[in-house]
Amino acid sequence: MRIIVPLAPGGGTDNLTRIIAPGLSGLLGQQFIVENRAGAATQIGTELVARAAPDGYTLLHVDTSFTSNPSLYAKLPYDSLRDFAPVSLLASAPVVLIIHPSVPAKSLSELLVLAKLTPAQFNFAVGGYGTATHLGVEQFRQATHIDLVIVPFKGGGLATGSVLSGHVTMMFAGPSSITQHIAAGRLRAIAVTGEKRNRALPLVPTFVEAGLAGINSGSYWGALAPAATPVDIVEKLSIAMEKVLQVDHVRQRLFDMGYEPIGSTPAQFGVNLRAEMAKWAKIVSDARINVQ
Repeated sequence: MRIIVPLAPGGGTDNLTRIIAPGLSGLLGQQFIVENRAGAATQIGTELVARAAPDGYTLLHVDTSFTSNPSLYAKLPYDSLRDFAPVSLLASAPVVLIIHPSVPAKSLSELLVLAKLTPAQFNFAVGGYGTATHLGVEQFRQATHIDLVIVPFKGGGLATGSVLSGHVTMMFAGPSSITQHIAAGRLRAIAVTGEKRNRALPLVPTFVEAGLAGINSGSYWGALAPAATPVDIVEKLSIAMEKVLQVDHVRQRLFDMGYEPIGSTPAQFGVNLRAEMAKWAKIVSDARINVQ
């Protein structure tokens, strides 16, 4: 059985998928193989699953870009609702503003002072257009009125590497891909989105705590199947995913990486997809984001 990740290795979607795949193999007695099919802002891998045989042997794991792409791109090679069957809402997580430790700022207020004085010296790595990390950058630019340069990469892992090396100043990242670098002092966390602090980064303030409202980008991850997949197969997969997400050692590993495991019915995930699409449509419109 294949789980297609439409993003490069090393990012939040890839990390989450590789944590839960072994548990699915054990429950269902089938080997789950994770395939990264990155490109075109997740459209390549997503289209592959939309056109796959609806037999339950090909799944798609998506992040926020799945629900924001319909607002960012005038024409997609698939219909985000019609061509897929929701399986399960897997997890959520905030995004974290991180900077290279060479930047002499220890707080958001200090960072904003420096960025306003010398904006040309600050730029943002982005691991894919339409992701929560990209939209977080756009919200940050709108809220601070600082026109920082965006440097695009083909995936979150590559974007993180650019900041680790100091080639790019900062980025928004999911906790799963950067907590170990923060702990080692290779990256500095400035603020996290969400209403409360993330349990993997308890010392990092929320943006509201740090004095900046309006930065509410965050990620949801879910599993989809081709639209015509039989209902009984979708239900079986959904139940298996929910069971895996209730296993203590799986939950603890996800918590440690900044995820909040969820697990849901197909119908509940369908409701989430529609709500997220409406939310991002408003954000994209308000911020006048255009990546086409």
